[in-house]
Amino acid sequence: MSNLRTAASLKNKLVCDVLVRDKILRADQADSVLTRVQRSGERAEEAALELGMLSEPELLKALAVHYKVNFVSVEKLAKVDVARGVRDLLSQRFVDKSGICPVLYDAKSNVLTVLTADPDDFESIGEAQLVSGAREVKPLLARPAGVKAFIAKTYHGDPLGFAVLERQAQISANAIAVSGFESGAMRATYDGGGADAPAPQQAAPRAEAKPRAKEAHPIAREPSIAPARPQPKAAPSAVPAPVQPSSDRKVSDASFVELLHVLVSLLESSRADLRGHSGEVARLMRRMAEKMNLDPGLTAMLVAASFIHDLGKMGQYHLTPLNCAEYDGHKVAAQKGFELPARLLDPVRLPAETTQAATRMYERYDGKGFPDGIGGKDIPLGARVLAICDTYADLTSNPRNPYRKTLAAAEACVALAKHKETIFDPNLVDLFRNMILGEELTARLLADRSQALLVDVDPEETTVLELRMIEQGFVVKTARSVEQALKILGEGTTDLVVSEIELGSGDGLALLSEARKQSWGKDVAWVIYSRRQERTVAQKAFELGVLDYVGKPASADVLVAKLKALLDKASGASQRTTRGVSGSLREMGLPDMVQVLFHGRKSGRLQIRAPNGTGEIHFAEGSVVDAIWADLRGETAFYAMLKFTDGDFALDPSFKANNRTINQSAEALLLEGMRRLDEGI
Repeated sequence: MSNLRTAASLKNKLVCDVLVRDKILRADQADSVLTRVQRSGERAEEAALELGMLSEPELLKALAVHYKVNFVSVEKLAKVDVARGVRDLLSQRFVDKSGICPVLYDAKSNVLTVLTADPDDFESIGEAQLVSGAREVKPLLARPAGVKAFIAKTYHGDPLGFAVLERQAQISANAIAVSGFESGAMRATYDGGGADAPAPQQAAPRAEAKPRAKEAHPIAREPSIAPARPQPKAAPSAVPAPVQPSSDRKVSDASFVELLHVLVSLLESSRADLRGHSGEVARLMRRMAEKMNLDPGLTAMLVAASFIHDLGKMGQYHLTPLNCAEYDGHKVAAQKGFELPARLLDPVRLPAETTQAATRMYERYDGKGFPDGIGGKDIPLGARVLAICDTYADLTSNPRNPYRKTLAAAEACVALAKHKETIFDPNLVDLFRNMILGEELTARLLADRSQALLVDVDPEETTVLELRMIEQGFVVKTARSVEQALKILGEGTTDLVVSEIELGSGDGLALLSEARKQSWGKDVAWVIYSRRQERTVAQKAFELGVLDYVGKPASADVLVAKLKALLDKASGASQRTTRGVSGSLREMGLPDMVQVLFHGRKSGRLQIRAPNGTGEIHFAEGSVVDAIWADLRGETAFYAMLKFTDGDFALDPSFKANNRTINQSAEALLLEGMRRLDEGI
């Protein structure tokens, strides 16, 4: 144990020495870091970051130069998914013990790239090489907490570690500001992240570290980190934006939030213009909270605020922040009733974060709102988000809104943008717009995927099959009874049914027989996947028109391949209707689009039109197989287009790629492309 403590102490001193040598920390600051490390037992990297003495990119760049490796930030790590085959190269036990996690594997060169906070831990890296059988193991540097969070997500299915780091970044924001940064338009991590936000400027540039050694590591580009802002001076009655849930009671019980949903829905059911409104606002609030990586406790509190925000305000007006800004009558009514939700539920003792969001949703970003006339970041975060979600839901569902018609998603986002910096937080509007249009665009990009229904009473039997089908591009729903299956089939969107025979009190053949009698079910492709393998049962199934009868157990991968072939044959894949999709790169960046097409296993041609030219990327079953830009071809062309943020795109799903000039996986291409962007290649 003493040897371990000695090794940790030497490592922490090494980190501080590197940062002092590169003039990123002063000697007295390094002493403060080491003092904190001795007291808390944490790593020096984390202590320096939490004390606000430097930013994550500064830390990682300096250490990467020292270790002569490449690095990746927490922001990028949170978006990386490790392929199952790569993950299986190192066991969970080894990864937990060594702190080394596999990221990428190049089968052609037999090189494994691993994530680690200690690139100089040659013993563990050598053991990883031995265990994985790789010819070479290349270390990729990340901060210790980032490695821990990545391992938790990759091997334990727990993505919350990154949310915790996000919250810690908010807490330490004040300290970073003191160390020499000016606040930019995009400031706190939880305040946005929109694609159009300008990059912040550093007030006093630090001494530059030595140029980083170039190695062919496929890594993520390092973003410029948003500088922290000083805490705003709150008005006497104002409550600053919450950072950590402060109430002694947390709305973390899903059943409580669901109860609010039910009760509020009953109250709203009498008014057509409000029916389902609070539920929609809550859905939007949850999506925004997930987008900002808020912790689950705070997310639940803000979702609760979304459900209660209209309680007691059931007059003739719908009192959204936009309506109150446009009409005096709405404003007067809201000024009288803004406290009603909190007063009505006062005996429940809701958390402060919930009541703050509901009572201050009418504050305006320019300080001209009510009840306190506070503005900017003085307004609680939940109230700023709720104002946007409430207004958007009203614009898209209530024909009595200021536009006197329900707006499409893009139109509603334009309407919100008109009131940036007056009614709404501009950064949150940008983030909301990216979320909404990104969802809509993703749905359009994947609109022609086959819809499958798995009917089985046993979740254990369907879980693996469902995952494999999703990986192969299916949109999958599950039903645990005949009744559930008939309800889903009645929607008329199902292309394929995979059903068990024994369905508890029901029968799979009876379900099939009933479906064949209906207009929506007579032509649905049907496969029986059952433990019953009697000849008479199989014969009856084929008489009812099943495409195949497969006995359990069967390989999920083989079964999915068979399902795809059967479905293509049954529907005539060559005659399927394919629809093109077009839009702006401002709606969704090219890296995100490539990921959507990759995970959706889409084929086709993605044409890019940028201000300085046009190009195209070819996909086959989600893989990037070719790219063309000007006189460039293959990977070079792909990397050239990856930097475009302005322009248009068009996806032609009927295009069939004939050539293959790119053999790397989509993840490897994206990681390497972002590294090139970061290094200005």
